[in-house]
Amino acid sequence: MTHAPRDGRGDDRDGDRGLDEQAVLLVAGLADLAVTTIGSAVGTLRGLLRRADGPDLARDAHQDLMARGRLVLDRRAAGPAHLEVLAQHARARQAASGGDV
Repeated sequence: MTHAPRDGRGDDRDGDRGLDEQAVLLVAGLADLAVTTIGSAVGTLRGLLRRADGPDLARDAHQDLMARGRLVLDRRAAGPAHLEVLAQHARARQAASGGDV
């Protein structure tokens, strides 16, 4: 594989070839990272499937996800936190009185 000069000298074709080579190297690196990550995840999944307490793990994971979902929805549905409202009132009073609260 030819490399483009690092000093920027050379004709436009060398620069284009250098960018093409960088793109290929970047894609190859990302592909390798993806394959490694997927391989690791598959290995972990296989290990979990071999466990005797698999159904218990699945039930616990389901319950954890449900609890997370409840927390997210509660956070989105609720107004501002009570202490936050009190802090905003205190700041407003302090600003109104010139800092003598």
